[in-house]
Amino acid sequence: MKINPKNGIDKLLFGMKQNHVEAIYGKPNKQFNDDDGNCIYLYFAEKLRLTFYEDEGFRLGYIITSNPEATLLDKKVVGINVEELKNELPFKSWEQEDFDSTVNHFNESNWLILQSEFGVVIRVEIGAIIKDNDEFDWKFKG
Repeated sequence: MKINPKNGIDKLLFGMKQNHVEAIYGKPNKQFNDDDGNCIYLYFAEKLRLTFYEDEGFRLGYIITSNPEATLLDKKVVGINVEELKNELPFKSWEQEDFDSTVNHFNESNWLILQSEFGVVIRVEIGAIIKDNDEFDWKFKG
């Protein structure tokens, strides 16, 4: 499962609607709305959490995965030492935020979060990029 910063993950592209995602993965195992009215899809086998933004016509704008097969620039990420992984990636600007036992390592230029616990990546979050004019850079044009 390939993580494509700024674009999406696997066959998913930022900007897809729910029907496009369902054509690839079928109906989600679980679906609910968050406090902001966004629609959340959970796919258990793929270990994916997809957020469709309500205020953007329910376009796919945020993806979280804890899939052990996920790769970022051909490097496995889940279960890997976070500092070693960050040193191997070409992204050099990282902000860190601690949450009890977990730490978020955020690279703003790629809207990428490596979440670690006990020094090991446990999940990856990527979001659609916002352009200079405060609009999303949707990759899916369908």
